[in-house]
Amino acid sequence: MIRGMRLDNRYPAVDVLGVRVDDVTEPEALERLAQFVVAGAPHHVVTPNPEIVMAARRDPAYRAVLNAADLAIPDGIGLLLAARLAGARLRAHVRGTDLVLRLAARSAREGWCWFLLGAAPGVAAEAGRRLAARFPGLQIAGTHAGSPDPSADAQTCGMIASAAPVHVLLVAYGAPKQERWIARNLHSTGVPIQMGVGGVFNFLAGSSPRAPAWVRRLELEWAYRLATEPWRWRRQLALPAFISLAVLEGARRRRGG
Repeated sequence: MIRGMRLDNRYPAVDVLGVRVDDVTEPEALERLAQFVVAGAPHHVVTPNPEIVMAARRDPAYRAVLNAADLAIPDGIGLLLAARLAGARLRAHVRGTDLVLRLAARSAREGWCWFLLGAAPGVAAEAGRRLAARFPGLQIAGTHAGSPDPSADAQTCGMIASAAPVHVLLVAYGAPKQERWIARNLHSTGVPIQMGVGGVFNFLAGSSPRAPAWVRRLELEWAYRLATEPWRWRRQLALPAFISLAVLEGARRRRGG
């Protein structure tokens, strides 16, 4: 492998209502992230879920950003259902939060440095402190709440450059702002792994509760989040719309239309 070379995606992908989703398991995704670090070039990692897919259907520019990513993990059980209805297969639901934790453990062993960007002021710093305590040896090179506004890009990229070397950049501005931020600044930061993580910092910092393991096993995280954060109800309206479209698309493909 040539240092500084971008890696092509080697995994089969499924088209879920216009958004490319890679058929990877969690161990495969983690290994791919490790390969990105070894390669050295910047790579964009996205975590499509039904809400993101529905947003991408309304916004072709955002859909193009997602489909240009170097790795797109299936972060939602609805994606697996939609793929099955379309006659395709995604082997695993790869949760973004779990992948971040596995990557933290790997980074602590390998000496990879992290930068945490986004969330409310103080949240990234607290998430970094808790990660470093949970995974001894994990190096948090910097944290910054920052802003997804393009006018702040130069300052933020400068902070990341000052913290170098940075191997992992997690961006928590929420979709679609975080993916757009990474797409704009991918080469300016030059970080090998750049991944939008939504509300993961809130979970890690303890400011938002994560669904218990038994709820996650039943694939009912969406219901738990709605119960604990009822203000999310408008966003959750994307779920029935997603399932309806997935059923219609599956029927169309079975008819050969």
